[in-house]
Amino acid sequence: MPEIAFHFNAPDKLAYACRFLRKALRHGCQVLVVAPPALLPVLDEQLWHMQPQDFVAHAVEGCEAELWRLSPIALASSTDGAPHQDVLLNLGAGIPAGFERFARVVEVVSAHDMSDRQLARQRWRDYQAGGHALIRHDLVQQGS
Repeated sequence: MPEIAFHFNAPDKLAYACRFLRKALRHGCQVLVVAPPALLPVLDEQLWHMQPQDFVAHAVEGCEAELWRLSPIALASSTDGAPHQDVLLNLGAGIPAGFERFARVVEVVSAHDMSDRQLARQRWRDYQAGGHALIRHDLVQQGS
């Protein structure tokens, strides 16, 4: 069973995702980011515009197969064809199919988007109903 952590109260989910990915990459983790298709190019753009010292090597689904396979950070709309199964960062509304294959799952929850918060509560209940132990990280209390 994967370790499942909810990171609550992110003031800006995409900015937080970028920082999380930078940190994961520095620690040698491989991450699959699952997000709605419309969000993928926005995240891709934000990753490209980070400071040079914070560059996050990544690939977006549909790119060249070799790049997809070798990229430590992969951006996709689902877990289908995931190049690795270390960490799954979910930016979507529901629980990604196939999440069980990953060692860790990280759910990012907005501080201000009430719809996002409500959907996260439902994911929390669904994970619990599946027998998963959940870890809670309150980003406001941590100062992140």
